Amino acid sequence: MEDYESVLCVKNECFIYKIPPRTSNRGYRAADWKLDQPDWTGRVRVCAKGKECYIKIEDKSSGDLFAKCPVDSYPGMAVEGVLDSSRYFVLKIVNDSGQHAFIGMGFQDRGDSFDFNVALQDHFKWIKQSEKLEAEASQPDPGPKLDLSFKEGQTIHINLGKRSPGSSATNRPKPAGGGLGIIPPPPGGVAPKIAPPPGSGASPAAGRRAVQPHTQAPFPSMDNFGASSTVQQQSQQQKTMPDWGDFTSASGSSDSSWVQF
Repeated sequence: MEDYESVLCVKNECFIYKIPPRTSNRGYRAADWKLDQPDWTGRVRVCAKGKECYIKIEDKSSGDLFAKCPVDSYPGMAVEGVLDSSRYFVLKIVNDSGQHAFIGMGFQDRGDSFDFNVALQDHFKWIKQSEKLEAEASQPDPGPKLDLSFKEGQTIHINLGKRSPGSSATNRPKPAGGGLGIIPPPPGGVAPKIAPPPGSGASPAAGRRAVQPHTQAPFPSMDNFGASSTVQQQSQQQKTMPDWGDFTSASGSSDSSWVQF
């Protein structure tokens, strides 16, 4: 398959100058040219055909070829920038007989020179990447290849485990106290048992009072405040009397064993 010609960049106006021979190896300077008097004005095209790149300088109206510059590398001897400006270049043009000459080329706008420069750079970057891929494809891989394919008759077994019947999440026992696992409160309303007082036939240990839990008595209303206070005093006196027995009444009895002083 024959490669077709592609146009990488087109600038409709460029200036061509006859330049003096190079006097040193330092490079060219555009200030040595007659920049305000170009020798020719035309159009420039950067073209590529496969990996081959060339610059065509043509007439703007008729399209006739004025000069051709083959570019084998960039930057290189075919296209060289000047030392004192980014808008001017030195081109090595070649005719059909193989003769070559060096001419100066410049642009009015700095953006045109930038596009011209980038088009050449991108083309040779593409050539380097293509050569690298071709070299990698031609070299065999020295390392052994890992074969993960199944051989004939080879199978694979996956153990997913077995679930016993009745082990479903719906058959699990629910925690006591509700679905959230809250511990129910202890049963209330049970009155503590009070041991009988000593002297009623019970053992001394049975006469000890049991510790009653602390309960808050209801607050009496203001209407029965005085009556409730009297009732509380009487109940307290009745609670203390059984502990002492009939000590006060026994002091005046003739049958008591107490000695009067």
